[in-house]
Amino acid sequence: MTRLNELYELCNQSPWLDNLRRDYLKNGHMAYLIEQGVRGVTSNPTIFAKSMESIDDYDEQFYSLIENAYKQDNVQADQLEDAYWAMAMKDVTDALDLFAPLYEASQGTDGFVSLEVSPFIANDTKSTIKAAKWLHEEINRPNLLTKVPATKEGIPAVQQLISQGHSVNVTLIFSHSRYEEVMEAYITGLEQLTSRLVDLGKDQTEIARSLGAVSSVASFFVSRIDTEVDKRLAHLEQMGKIDSSAMVELAGKAGLSQAKLAYKLFRHTFSTPRWQALAAIGAKVQRPLWASTSTKNPAYPDLLYVDNLIGDQTVNTIPDTTLDAFLDHGTPKPTIDTGRDAAENTLAKLHTVGIDMDNVTQVLEDEGVKSFTKSFEGLLETLNKKAQKKHGEEYRS
Repeated sequence: MTRLNELYELCNQSPWLDNLRRDYLKNGHMAYLIEQGVRGVTSNPTIFAKSMESIDDYDEQFYSLIENAYKQDNVQADQLEDAYWAMAMKDVTDALDLFAPLYEASQGTDGFVSLEVSPFIANDTKSTIKAAKWLHEEINRPNLLTKVPATKEGIPAVQQLISQGHSVNVTLIFSHSRYEEVMEAYITGLEQLTSRLVDLGKDQTEIARSLGAVSSVASFFVSRIDTEVDKRLAHLEQMGKIDSSAMVELAGKAGLSQAKLAYKLFRHTFSTPRWQALAAIGAKVQRPLWASTSTKNPAYPDLLYVDNLIGDQTVNTIPDTTLDAFLDHGTPKPTIDTGRDAAENTLAKLHTVGIDMDNVTQVLEDEGVKSFTKSFEGLLETLNKKAQKKHGEEYRS
C-alpha cells in the first residue's frame, strides 16, 4: 500500500492531483497515479494554459477545429475560445471516464474531475450559473465538478447551482468569513433542492437519491497566504516595526493557521442540527479541499502543506512534484487538529504586529481571479498564433 493509499485508508483524506494533461491520459500516467492512490483531479486555466502551450498533443484537434471555422470564413476571437473549451472538455471527459470506476466504488465520494468556468465571468452571477450549467449539460457525467470562484458574485451562483442539483467545486477561498458564506450557500442550496423535490411529490427514496447525487468541495488556498503574509512581514522588518525574532516566529505560519481554523469551522457547521436534518435524508458534507499546497518558499519543508493538513473528510489537491515527494517520504497520520491553539495565537500575533488578514485575503482573491484571467488570455493568444502560423493569415480579434 502506498502512502497515498494510506492517506485515504487510515486518515480518510482524499489525495487529488492538481494537474490535468492530455499526455497523462494518453500514455497511461493518470491510470498509474490512480493505482498509486490518487482519487480525483483538478484543473484551472493556468494548468490548461501550461499544457496546451507546452505539448503538441492538442494540435491535431485544435487545427481541425480552426479549419472548420476557417472554411466557414468565421474565425474570430470567440472561435479560439470555443476551440479551447472543446479541447478542455475532451480532456475532462476522458478523465471522468477513467475515474468513473472509482466514483462508483466510493459511492460518489471520490473519482471527481474539476473544470473551471471562464475567469472572464468571475464577477457575474448570472453568467457563471449559465456557464456551469452548460458544462454539466455538455459533459453529462455525474463525477464532474464545475469550479466556481468564491467571489462575492460567485456565492449566489453556488447556491443556485446546488439547488438545481449540480455538483460544484467552490474555489479561491482564502478567508474564514468567505468560507462560512460558501458553506451557507451549500446548505441553503440543498434545503432549496429538498423543498423543490417535496413540492414535486417525490418520495423519500427519490429525495435521498437526488441529494446524494450532489457533491461539493470548498477549495481553501494555503501557500499563497504565506507568500503574501511573509512579504508583508519582511516589509515591516525593513521598516523597523518588528524585529528578526518576530519574523522567525511568524513567517510561514499564517497559511496553516488559516487552514486549521477553517477546519474547525467545517466541523462546527457540519455537526449542527440543521445539517444533521439534511444528512438524515441523504445529503453529503461539503468537504474542505486544501489547494495551493506546493511549497513556494524553498526554505520551508516540501510537504509543509500536506503533512500538516491531514484530517477526516478532507481533500488535498496536490501538484505533481509535491505528490511525488509525499509518495517518497510523506507521513500519513492525522494532523489537522493538532496545534489549533498555536494557530489562533499566530493569527492574533499577526494582527498585533499590523498584518490585516482581511486585507490579505481580499488581495489574494482579487489576484487569484486576475491570475487565472491572465493565463486564459495568454492561452488564447498562443492559440491565435498557432492558427496564424497554420493558415498564414491574421485572424480578427
